[in-house]
Amino acid sequence: MNKVLLKVEKLPHCKQLPCYATPGSAGLDLTVAIDQPFELLPGKRTMLPTGIKMEIPAGYEAQIRPRSGLAAKAGISLTNCVGTIDSDYRGEVKVLVINHGELAYTFTPGERIAQMVVVPVPFVEIIEVESVDATERGQGGFGSTGTTALLASTAEAGK
Repeated sequence: MNKVLLKVEKLPHCKQLPCYATPGSAGLDLTVAIDQPFELLPGKRTMLPTGIKMEIPAGYEAQIRPRSGLAAKAGISLTNCVGTIDSDYRGEVKVLVINHGELAYTFTPGERIAQMVVVPVPFVEIIEVESVDATERGQGGFGSTGTTALLASTAEAGK
């Protein structure tokens, strides 16, 4: 298994550095760097500090993902579904959360709030062309690959 060196600066309010919960975990757990409990009301969103800065290697990104346990138990998710931290960002890592639940949720200091997966990102070179190659799927989107009947009705509607 290849290892990626991730340099992490621990800020004074940091409760814990990112870490894997189990040997098979894909994501590193991020914890909230607060000193007092914080209540998030239903339908509200906020930005939670983690107390860390990172130096992500060039050619990589850090993806911030919701924790399934928080989503299942309390309806807590990320406002941007999956957050991207670019390799040249050097500020504090913060997590944008939203309470989709029916009850207020109280975050406690040091609680695990999100997962972080560091993945390679290729540099893409854009080449302008007159037209792109055709495929069997064509322009079908938004669930169009589910059934042949849906593809036919989508094609018929486009005429």
